[in-house]
Amino acid sequence: MSQTQLPPPSGAELIATSLKQQGVDTIFGIVGIPVVEIADACQAQGLRFIGFRNEQSAAYAASAYGYLSGRPGVCLTVGGPGVVHGLAGLLNAQLNCWPMVMLSGSCDTDQVDMGAFQELDQVEACRSYCKYAARPTSVDKIPFVIEKAIRTAMVGRPGPTYVDLPADYIQYPIQERSSIQSLQLPKFNSSIKSQADPQSIQQALDWLKQAKQPLIVIGKGAAYARVVSDHHPLCVSAARSKALKEADVVLLVGARLNWILHYGQSPKWSSNVRYIQIDIHPEEIGNNGVTTLPLAGDIQLVLQQLLHSKQQLVPLSRSANPYVGGLLDKVKQNVTKSQASGRNGSDSAVLTYQTAFTVIKDILPTKDVVYVSEGANTMDIARSFFDVYEPRRRLDAGTGATMGVGMGYAIAAQCYRPSDLVVSIVGDSAFGFSAMELETAIRSKIPLLIIVINNNGIYHGLDPADYDTSRDNNILPSTSLSPETRYDMIAEACGGKGWLVKNRVELANALTNALALRNETCVINVMIAPGGRKKLSFGWMNKAQKAKI
Repeated sequence: MSQTQLPPPSGAELIATSLKQQGVDTIFGIVGIPVVEIADACQAQGLRFIGFRNEQSAAYAASAYGYLSGRPGVCLTVGGPGVVHGLAGLLNAQLNCWPMVMLSGSCDTDQVDMGAFQELDQVEACRSYCKYAARPTSVDKIPFVIEKAIRTAMVGRPGPTYVDLPADYIQYPIQERSSIQSLQLPKFNSSIKSQADPQSIQQALDWLKQAKQPLIVIGKGAAYARVVSDHHPLCVSAARSKALKEADVVLLVGARLNWILHYGQSPKWSSNVRYIQIDIHPEEIGNNGVTTLPLAGDIQLVLQQLLHSKQQLVPLSRSANPYVGGLLDKVKQNVTKSQASGRNGSDSAVLTYQTAFTVIKDILPTKDVVYVSEGANTMDIARSFFDVYEPRRRLDAGTGATMGVGMGYAIAAQCYRPSDLVVSIVGDSAFGFSAMELETAIRSKIPLLIIVINNNGIYHGLDPADYDTSRDNNILPSTSLSPETRYDMIAEACGGKGWLVKNRVELANALTNALALRNETCVINVMIAPGGRKKLSFGWMNKAQKAKI
């Protein structure tokens, strides 16, 4: 067909061209009227569209893709309920400070307030969760709004944005194809960076020089700065509680003093601790009423400022400083204890978190692996077992403690790092939020290794006998799930591979077989001992000491 025989382009093609010019290569979403035309136009221009089964998972995938790539992940949804489902991903991106753009179809502009199909004031619905939310004022403004949404998602502290696309804009016939072909938009490259105030840098050096028990805490904000590996000889994450309690000066590198760090307050921290905080977002510095020295700016540039004057600092050695030696000794003790717990029991014994993770760690490669983890106990314990050598190789429930992110994150990670092995280690409750995205992965030829740690419940499940008795008497705990649910069979039903395992030998065999099927999506359903009727308790639940007034 010649150029003159092509049908006239529509707004959908203009949207696709705008996205492509901004460097978008992958879109996650669910199509329906009217956005199916956008997906078709994007595919025609070479963009990859991954069709999900639920907008929540698609939005989670887009948020994780933004974090991994450094440029906004894109989610496409229908209007009304599709937008509401996608709000979960917007909130998740906002809390984690990840760049993301959600595009959604909406009713025709001349049908607003008439009770149109899936009508919702979507811009206002999304605004609270976004850095920028807008509807183009006309079709010709679509490229401008898309560019601004992508740029805003990246500049400063990253976060989500939203673009509303009315059906009549999507279907609008554009008379001149050349007007689309000649479209040229600026592409933002995140080159806007700032350094910290020199006087604050000097004060930070003075504090560090005076410190007897310094500590560096590295957060997600340092992901692109490539700061340090878990295998650094001075990494003391295995002695976390001791390090937090004893530190007198703390350098926060892209980390926030929120619930994950106990708000920077006692009893988890010393009441006399002082914080030096590097953050790109000045409003973050000094939160929660703790003594904080602000170093507002880009992490790489601010660290260069500190390192430029590092001769002012005296390195702490194990022999010269009992604090360093004590932490490293505690690390060794905790690692030894953890390793011992993972070797307990016979090969035929019922698995625990520790014994299962030990088998998995022994068999998995140590390099080129992306770990995805969710589920309260599963995630917390797994973090102490599986180290990462490079940044952005671990994805978990994050700042929002969001359950249901696992499948979306795993799919996004495999799309962004196709040559890496993506291993998703998730609890049975967490996996249930998005298990049908197995079909998404298999249909899209996205190989994943999913290991479900199955204890029959949320937090702590019941053994089959206790479950049956409680169910018969209508006193089943709210945290209970059905015993030995066959999540592996869901994978088989969708065209993947699945294994049910109950001991070390079965787990090792299943994992070895799954790794040999590098191009398949595999689920290993790992039965572990249920926790029973234990009291729920996590470290973050300890309350900070309240100030006396």
